[in-house]
Amino acid sequence: MNRSEINDILLESDKFISSFGYVMPPFAYWTPAEMTQRLRGDSAEILNGRLGWDITDYGQENFKDLGLFLFTTRNGQQANIDRGMGMLYAEKIMISRENQISPMHRHNFKTEDIINRGGATLVIELFAADADGNIDESADVSVMTDATERRLKAGEHLALAPGESVTLHPNHWHAFWGEGGDVLIGEVSNVNDDLTDNIFRDPIGRFSNINEDVDPVHLLVSDYDNWLK
Repeated sequence: MNRSEINDILLESDKFISSFGYVMPPFAYWTPAEMTQRLRGDSAEILNGRLGWDITDYGQENFKDLGLFLFTTRNGQQANIDRGMGMLYAEKIMISRENQISPMHRHNFKTEDIINRGGATLVIELFAADADGNIDESADVSVMTDATERRLKAGEHLALAPGESVTLHPNHWHAFWGEGGDVLIGEVSNVNDDLTDNIFRDPIGRFSNINEDVDPVHLLVSDYDNWLK
């Protein structure tokens, strides 16, 4: 992706989020220079938790059809899980555009609530995992939607209207997209690790390859390491 495209998506997404009354944390608006300085100082937790802007086309150069906007607002550490105390949770705000696929994947560790926070209908395609963690194309899928159990056939689509949510466990393969328009999505989960805990059905990457045709408006999570060199 070109950085100019990423900048446009970032600014458009911020407007979409604010249109639902969701207020972003102050660090969302730090300049690249300020973010770099703060990551080296009193805000190193942003780096440790990989908090911030995240715009991905999964390395496929087709954001319109295969992509996702995310912003991680809070996230704990694996060390907290190991000792059973501290911040054991994570939270994201995301945007799935109309007919824009977030590709089929599951997690080894993360359990997550996916919440339609507003906009159009969120559609999720679901499969269960077999004993080896692969997609089981014959087994039914059982999920909790707002404390009510739902059973679906393999590959069936679950439609969530604004305000509705689903709890997805590591044995749930899922892909999702907006239907009828763009969707604001909330994610609440246990500790999130986007570097190692995304298992994709197809051989794709988690982050975008960026062509630096202009300067960034704000840094992405995937920029932090390079800017700190």
